[in-house]
Amino acid sequence: MGSSGSFAHTGNEIDFNGSANDGNKDLGRTVVAAAAGTVVTSAYQTSNGFGNLVKIRHSDGSTTLYAHLNARSVGQGASVKQGQKIGTVGHSSAKYNLVAHLHYEQRSSSGKNVKTSFNGATFKYPGQKITSKNCGGGAAPPKSTSANPYTAAKVCGAGFGQVDSAPLGSQGRVYLMYSSATGQNCVATVRNSVSGTVAASAYLEVRGKARQTDSGKFQYYAGPVRAKAVRTCVKWGGSIGSARYDSPFEHCG
Repeated sequence: MGSSGSFAHTGNEIDFNGSANDGNKDLGRTVVAAAAGTVVTSAYQTSNGFGNLVKIRHSDGSTTLYAHLNARSVGQGASVKQGQKIGTVGHSSAKYNLVAHLHYEQRSSSGKNVKTSFNGATFKYPGQKITSKNCGGGAAPPKSTSANPYTAAKVCGAGFGQVDSAPLGSQGRVYLMYSSATGQNCVATVRNSVSGTVAASAYLEVRGKARQTDSGKFQYYAGPVRAKAVRTCVKWGGSIGSARYDSPFEHCG
């Protein structure tokens, strides 16, 4: 949104409005990306009440979330610039009866909801008024022909180290990562270079549990797919285009 007031939830989320009591006057206003990145979610979500949600992963692995949108302007896997339109303000939700506003969150690379910062300064909860300086575009993401700026460590987040990997032809690799702090495995399929989008997938199956898969058309990577697997065997793998890797049950320690 552009110039705006705001009010905060009891957590680290922020609900943005032009003014605190303007009802649905913000309906249809433009929502832009806080920073350049890759759209990892663009969907209507029902279980959490977010309604139309866009989630963007940035170069440091952190993410920003934009919820209750009236319309989404970008699809999963799209590269977006800072200041690029990603949707419009709405009140969509399968759980709540809302007035139009933008629900906004910043999350760390590990997925933790953190206090929001704007222009290097932490938002003053619960009700600071702030004017956007991000309505005219910004730095572009890496060129589509460049080397991939993402690694499996960036995709999975802080604390994950590599356990195994497998090549997917000349197009990239699929990685199995592990965090001793959380007991979680993480699988990410990472392209070697960037040239448009391509069908890709990543999956993780903990013995005795259902397989989790992330698949679609992506520019940089598929995943991360995370699951707790302490001293439990896992199957893992992924694909880029027609190249595919599927492991047996292994890494049982």
